[in-house]
Amino acid sequence: MADVDLLNRDPNNLNQHIQTNFEDVLAEPDGVRSADCVWIYSNKCFSNGKSCCYIFLSGLCGIFLALFWGCEFACISFEQIWCATPALRMFSIYAIYVQKCVGTYLSCYLGPLCETCGLCFSKIRVEKST
Repeated sequence: MADVDLLNRDPNNLNQHIQTNFEDVLAEPDGVRSADCVWIYSNKCFSNGKSCCYIFLSGLCGIFLALFWGCEFACISFEQIWCATPALRMFSIYAIYVQKCVGTYLSCYLGPLCETCGLCFSKIRVEKST
């Protein structure tokens, strides 16, 4: 089992779009200010409330959801390895015969027809008279 990095828990930056620090969510522009004590305690309430709620929810659901997602990705891997990839390979093998049939049809029937039309229409001349 791989070691878990307890410091950097998002090494691939998968969740950069979820910025949930106080400064990323709440901001007072110039000209609109609450009292300093309100801003300080709002920051503490936001941060501590978010932290407690996240710890509670991840403790309650995290292990079960990790098991669910592990099984889900195992099923996807199984399906890709044992079903989709062989089916695509089989399709590409049979597609060679379709390609040969279509190519033969085009070269035997459509090719001479297009060549004949080209020869017939190549003698047409268009002149502009004023």
